[in-house]
Amino acid sequence: MLEFLQSNSIWVYFIIFFGKITEVTFATVRIVLVNKGERIKGSIIALVEVILWIFITGTVIVGFTQAPLKALVFAAAFALGTYLGSWLEDQIALGLSTIQIITSEDPAALIAALRANNLAVTTIDAEGREGARKILSIHLKRKRIRKTVKLINNSIPNCMITVTDVKVLKGGYIRK
Repeated sequence: MLEFLQSNSIWVYFIIFFGKITEVTFATVRIVLVNKGERIKGSIIALVEVILWIFITGTVIVGFTQAPLKALVFAAAFALGTYLGSWLEDQIALGLSTIQIITSEDPAALIAALRANNLAVTTIDAEGREGARKILSIHLKRKRIRKTVKLINNSIPNCMITVTDVKVLKGGYIRK
């Protein structure tokens, strides 16, 4: 097996490319899992990641002076793996977020629509540079952000929307 990985077979380049993409994708997801408090899942992924790293990186380091294309394939796969890892993490969407809406329009219809979609909404009266405002605050699972922002934009297109990640949330109302 090691002799094969040190050869210049076209299949070695495919192994480097797809192995590195997989390894970096795992690394990206691992980092997010650990940051979200999922240490055990992150550690399991780290085990697979480091095994892939040893084999793929070793294959490139041993043979890159004779075949510099291995280093280019490695670098391209690293970049693509970073992209795919961030895309995959976005699809998994672990964790919680807060959406804050600031508007000068009457938000009653929006509040009703949000609550009809099982979202808890807290409203605050506020004063802005140009007069009275309403601030709406919603805590939700990250998986629901896109749909919720679309609902907000359809109801009040000229409002200001901010989305922030939440590390710790105690109490409140979040539907599973």
